[in-house]
Amino acid sequence: MIDEVDGARAILAPAKLTTNLRIVGRRSDGYHLIESEMVSVSLFDEILLWPKAQGEVASLAIIDPLELGLNGFEMDQIPRDSKNLICRALALSGVQANVEVVKRIPPGSGLGGGSSDAAAVIRHLRNDCDTAAILSLGADIPFCVQVGRAKVSGVGEVVSPIGASDAKFILFLVPVHSPTRAVYRAYDEMAASDADRPRDRQGFNDLERAALAVSPLLRSYRDFLASILGRAPQMAGSGSSFFVEGEFADFGLDSERASDGLQKAVLSEGALSVIALQVHGVGQRDL
Repeated sequence: MIDEVDGARAILAPAKLTTNLRIVGRRSDGYHLIESEMVSVSLFDEILLWPKAQGEVASLAIIDPLELGLNGFEMDQIPRDSKNLICRALALSGVQANVEVVKRIPPGSGLGGGSSDAAAVIRHLRNDCDTAAILSLGADIPFCVQVGRAKVSGVGEVVSPIGASDAKFILFLVPVHSPTRAVYRAYDEMAASDADRPRDRQGFNDLERAALAVSPLLRSYRDFLASILGRAPQMAGSGSSFFVEGEFADFGLDSERASDGLQKAVLSEGALSVIALQVHGVGQRDL
């Protein structure tokens, strides 16, 4: 569904949470083959599209309702030009528009914010794009176009939906930008020593060790969260976010309702500060 807000099309883009990730190979072109489970969750970017007048230069603005920028997240690094995945998806859809993004999914957090934004545009404006066209924008986008819960394999293009999930999670947003390419590169360098590591436990993330090696500060955040939760949280995708399944009350955490309705807590110790958000699984019906 597309709502109208002050004459603009308003489109919701849910965060992508990777709850299980294994690297099972690598293609000759360098792309990694994965086996994973992904679920869309109720942390939404909202994309507002206004018609562009003839001769007008298209614009893209970012709104930051969770004050992520004030909490150390690199919001100023989000492209405001044709490099932004929303602009590339609009071009693929043959649409010109002025764009405003109410940005709640932090960049570099492993939650697929940019991919989900592009997927939302494709889903609502041109849902006849073939897989190759969608993959040209990013490997996460085929899942993000479908929304819901799925087994994902190949380089991300094989999406097999499974039963809808209303599971609840706490997301821990950490103000460290985790560069995906660098994490995969570190994973490749570690691959030989990882050969004998056990890989049969549910919830395993093959990229976590590599992400911690690329950004050592993430280990401090993980250990800080473990001291509060009583167990180590799992990393989302290539990082930098962490998560646990459950609710604030399950871990004795107090929360407040943020201005946009999200249950939120700020956890701090010394120089470390984490935004915790309560989310749940969502599907197409929730958009």
